[in-house]
Amino acid sequence: MSSNIIDQNRIRQLFFIAIILLLGILLFFELRSFIPALLGAITLYVLMRGFMFHLTEKRKWRKGWTALLLMILSIIVILLPVGLLANMLSSKISYAIQHSNEVVEALKKVVANIEHKFDVTITSADNINKLSGVVAETLPKILGATFNTLATIFFMYFILYFMLVNGRYMENAIYEYIPLKDENVGKLRKEVNKMVVSNAIGIPMVAFAQGVVGLIGYLIIGVNEPFFWFGVTCIAGMLPVVGAALAYIPIIIIFFANDETWKGVAMMIYGFGIIGTVDNVLRFTLLKKMGNVHPLTTVFGVIIGLNLFGFIGLIFGPLLISLFMLLLKIYSSEFISKQRDINKIMEN
Repeated sequence: MSSNIIDQNRIRQLFFIAIILLLGILLFFELRSFIPALLGAITLYVLMRGFMFHLTEKRKWRKGWTALLLMILSIIVILLPVGLLANMLSSKISYAIQHSNEVVEALKKVVANIEHKFDVTITSADNINKLSGVVAETLPKILGATFNTLATIFFMYFILYFMLVNGRYMENAIYEYIPLKDENVGKLRKEVNKMVVSNAIGIPMVAFAQGVVGLIGYLIIGVNEPFFWFGVTCIAGMLPVVGAALAYIPIIIIFFANDETWKGVAMMIYGFGIIGTVDNVLRFTLLKKMGNVHPLTTVFGVIIGLNLFGFIGLIFGPLLISLFMLLLKIYSSEFISKQRDINKIMEN
């Protein structure tokens, strides 16, 4: 009789899990376009929750007005500088795209000089000419990305408002419904907080440091429009592997194309030797110190995150890898260790 009851309970449990999974998959596919906004809201919530709880619980401020105040401050501190930087770069990028043929001709000249001096063949003229079409197709994508970014920001703050106002209730609900031991739920929460804070603060710090170091070199060497290239360096510095090289390699090409050989050599040495070193040192020390994250987790996590979530993947890509490793440990703690204890009891 008891075995029948157990079997019926298990069947009902499996049926209920199947319904939950189906609904979860359906909701995921219907709402997947809002995932970047949700992840952005989670990032800002993690950064703001301490201030929110302090102001509303200790100073007794009203939740709605406090949430709005923190959101406005985040716009001033985070989005306003990014918006100004994007506005500064947009006109330059549009000009570069519209005059992409000039860039292609400059690249042809550099390649021809190298091939003539060293008697080697680097690439054909047809392949270089294709770059013009690729660059020209980039402008609509940039405009579309701008529109998508504005929509994402709107929904991000819409979600963030309710997360801040209902923060305690939301955290208690998550804590209650996650089917893990309390200590493992605590580990999961600490890992998420640690990774979000380290990446949300650390990656922009690394990129800004590269931009400042690059700006010093641009001013010394004599790069045209150094502050424009400072902005490009800051944005490129957030990307893994290639990073700020996306900024100073075009500068090197421009110098060689204009027969400014010494400036090109100086920029090459400064770019790969100084700017690149700052990137490697800070990315593999500062980020590891802030989040105790292995450098390979950061690099591969960012690559995965960018493909999955776009720009916000800079933060949540490394988090996915860290959570995967943590869930393996939790699984071992929750189930494998229990099974070992049961086997020992059965043997005795």
